[in-house]
Amino acid sequence: MRFWDSSALVPLLVSEETTELRQEQYDRDPWAVVWFGTLAEIESSLVRRQRDGQLPPPEEDFARQRLSEITAQWTEVTPGNEVRARAIRLVRVHPLRAAEAFQLAAALIFCREQPQNLPFLTDDQRLRTAASLEGFPVE
Repeated sequence: MRFWDSSALVPLLVSEETTELRQEQYDRDPWAVVWFGTLAEIESSLVRRQRDGQLPPPEEDFARQRLSEITAQWTEVTPGNEVRARAIRLVRVHPLRAAEAFQLAAALIFCREQPQNLPFLTDDQRLRTAASLEGFPVE
């Protein structure tokens, strides 16, 4: 089981530089842990690509079908006071945006503050650095 940031999941849906790596990781272990807002972040990415003409209808159909398969298997960390409190701490100690802080906070809550036991997957450099400093093995 791994924590998947939305930036690591999008390459499973559309072709990106890290698609091959992320597909190999997902094939080895398809049980993903994600933050409550991940689906909205992924939708934003897909819609932005569609609007910019980078995601033709056949590729969008494939991406949405694939997303449906992935969401059927993931475990979602829901919002709450504990996650919000962690996110606030994280934005104070790391140069993170709120959405990134919520991702990292959700991972910390899920692993019960034992980050060394939960690989953290992200393609976001700022989040990668913060997750590593918090003790996660980052992939």
